[in-house]
Amino acid sequence: MTHSANTIKAYGVHALTATGATLAMLALFSAAQEQWKAMFLWLLASMIVDGIDGPLARRFDVKTHASRIDGVILDLVIDFLTWVFIPVFALFQSGLLAGWTGWLVALIVTPASALYFADTRMKTSDGSFEGFPGAWSMVVLVFLALEPAPWVMVATIALLTPAMFLPLRFVHPVRTARWRWITLPVAVIWTATAAIIMAGIHTSGLTIALSLSTVYLLGAGIAQQIFERGD
Repeated sequence: MTHSANTIKAYGVHALTATGATLAMLALFSAAQEQWKAMFLWLLASMIVDGIDGPLARRFDVKTHASRIDGVILDLVIDFLTWVFIPVFALFQSGLLAGWTGWLVALIVTPASALYFADTRMKTSDGSFEGFPGAWSMVVLVFLALEPAPWVMVATIALLTPAMFLPLRFVHPVRTARWRWITLPVAVIWTATAAIIMAGIHTSGLTIALSLSTVYLLGAGIAQQIFERGD
């Protein structure tokens, strides 16, 4: 393969990552119009892009063949939009947290998450995250799907916000090798059940599946830490 072909493919990966910004904008438009199903689909599409651009970047060695663009910075910018900014806006826009609670959550979560995204220790050696990875899109989508009581949402946010800066491990469904055989299927179950519920189909089974898969994805990394200490 020629040098120019490698360069084209490497910059093509950067272009793929950059489409996440377009998907984020479409999700924001949908949230502004309170079209939650459409917002979920755009955010889901951005998650898919986020899941495949990393392996492609390594496959085509973008650091060597497309070094002018810093893929890590590009990825973080888009992740902040899709994982933090838009979900927090959607939570406020939805009215699930009305009045001062919505304002307080928005004004605290966004700067705290910005600090976390700039934390040089956010990724561990096993591919997990050090601290809650600011995955507010996941949290807010569960809120929109299940519509829990306001105090439950406030308590959840109050726990997860400082957890971004605590020595707690959170798994990455793809990169964390340990328990991947169960983490990946659980992530698929979470995505499917959230999509079905957001489409307007509510059953007790779906609610249980979404709740349990959420608990697993949030707690698996911490459980791994506990088992490691036991060993």
